[in-house]
Amino acid sequence: PTADYATFISPKEAMSYLKEKGTPVVIKADGLAAGKGVIPAQSMDKAEEAIDTILTKKRFGTAGDRIIIEEFLTGEEASFIVFTDGNTIIPMPTSQDHKPIYDDDQGPNTGGMGAYSPAPVITEKLQQKIMDEIMFPTVQAMANEGRKYKGILYAGLMINNGEINVLEFNARFGDPETQPILIRMKTDLIPILEAIVDERLGQESIQWDERPAVCVVMASNGYPGSYQKGKGIEGLDKVQNMQNAQVFHAGTAFKNNHVVTSGGRVLGVTALGNDIKDAINLAYQATSQIQWEGAYYRKDIGKKALRR
Repeated sequence: PTADYATFISPKEAMSYLKEKGTPVVIKADGLAAGKGVIPAQSMDKAEEAIDTILTKKRFGTAGDRIIIEEFLTGEEASFIVFTDGNTIIPMPTSQDHKPIYDDDQGPNTGGMGAYSPAPVITEKLQQKIMDEIMFPTVQAMANEGRKYKGILYAGLMINNGEINVLEFNARFGDPETQPILIRMKTDLIPILEAIVDERLGQESIQWDERPAVCVVMASNGYPGSYQKGKGIEGLDKVQNMQNAQVFHAGTAFKNNHVVTSGGRVLGVTALGNDIKDAINLAYQATSQIQWEGAYYRKDIGKKALRR
């Protein structure tokens, strides 16, 4: 199940379709755009601007040679990621990303400003439905076409009153969802990946920590737009000494024996807790220990889980 959509390479044809359908809509670059090629448009002006930005001004380069204009779906997003060797599918714990740059899901989309696992929006019953109606049929369809898929399969989902729509598939782990998922993984990852390659995943058992985890992404000021690089990062050693907290590096580099910023999303500060509230508190406690000029992070990661 997916949203209704149409694809275009011509700005004129896209505008014509837009006027016929009206807003709100979601406009997407058809290629890879570092997680920033999706533009929700609540108004006609915003939609026309998005078409112009992607197709005419080529903001995403060749990734925007074609656009998708999609039905605007409402509900709650969640990420569902599985291991598969093309025959067996083993789901990872559920997770939820936070795409917009600002608190309360405001502002432009990013690659992801934080995540938590598990995602309470996906109940046990809903998880089985996702496996039966989305993951198994997708893996089987690829095998039937002679393209047996082996690896990590990520489904981005929109959930509304128990109904599921697929927003996207990725042939990789999610970022930042992987951080709170893998910090909960007790089993060594490498033998699982080897079992996927050898098509013996069905012989493996994966153990997970029952405790929830939260990841807060620390970003450079200006992201997802332009930002400065080379800012010295302080406080990483303080988090190293904290129990149940870990820092995953993303946009960092080593310069003159010091860790500096080198990207938009710089660090994923991740923590395990006895419950989701405990995990949120520890993640933010760890985040507060780290500083650099222009560091920015959302202050509401995980709050949706607290409401359930």
